Amino acid sequence: MISTPMIRRSMDQQAILLMILFCVLLGLQQVMIKSIAESMPPLSQMVVRCGLALPLIAFLAWRQGVGWAQYRQYWAAGLLVGLGFTGEFAFLAWGLEYSLASHMSVFLYTAPIFAALGLHFLVPGEQLTMRQWVGILCAFIGMLVAMAPSADIPDIPHVLFGDALGLCAGLCWAATTLVLRRTALNQTPPSQIIAYQLAALVVLLGPVVYGLGQWQHIELTIGVVASLTFQTLVISFVALLLWFALLARYKASQLGAFSFLSPLFGVFFGVIWLNEPLSWNFIAGGLAILAGVFCVSRG
Repeated sequence: MISTPMIRRSMDQQAILLMILFCVLLGLQQVMIKSIAESMPPLSQMVVRCGLALPLIAFLAWRQGVGWAQYRQYWAAGLLVGLGFTGEFAFLAWGLEYSLASHMSVFLYTAPIFAALGLHFLVPGEQLTMRQWVGILCAFIGMLVAMAPSADIPDIPHVLFGDALGLCAGLCWAATTLVLRRTALNQTPPSQIIAYQLAALVVLLGPVVYGLGQWQHIELTIGVVASLTFQTLVISFVALLLWFALLARYKASQLGAFSFLSPLFGVFFGVIWLNEPLSWNFIAGGLAILAGVFCVSRG
């Protein structure tokens, strides 16, 4: 079902500040997952954190008047966004087993490029101007420069495979954005959308984790508990609600392009927390990313 197009505003000061907060939180995400990967496989982390966040989101949706009838009414679109969300985090978890957390941050956030292109052709009111096209190109080139393979990184083939999985995660994220804008979920509460996503991931990936025997390799250390608490409450609850609230009010192409800041925070936290290398090409690419973000998000 195609919903009636709704006019979104260009980003204002409040949206910019909230997007910076959102980018900081998501910049931490890959680092938090990678930091406890030896004690708990990334895919298991995804299932556990979504399983813990689902009751919280379902309760919030219920308080907002979302009942079983509403879930059944939009089940087809809900299934699509659930599949996109599941694919995104399945590829992310898989990629983190091969690549650096900083690399995964960058390739996951190619999503705004694909989403902006899709929105440009499919959604009225989301057409990109020439300046915004230049900004997206500049930001994309900046990401390529910032994360160019370095000779001092061992096992390059495995890292490149992980990077490709990160790109697949970005494509799934972009597909989810397009489904949201082209279906009646466009008008539903963010809590209902997130409930579809979390439920789909738990149902689809839970059996996979069990079948792979990953539960047998979990060590509940203090670090694991702290990381899962952060991922559940901050990432799977607060950050997702914030993202959908912004998506309902502002132009997705501008929000998506502004999220190019997330890889910068991801690389920064990777350097500080995981001692990942920082090179001159990252500095040059980072400046290009910021320039692209300015071009696209400027009202």
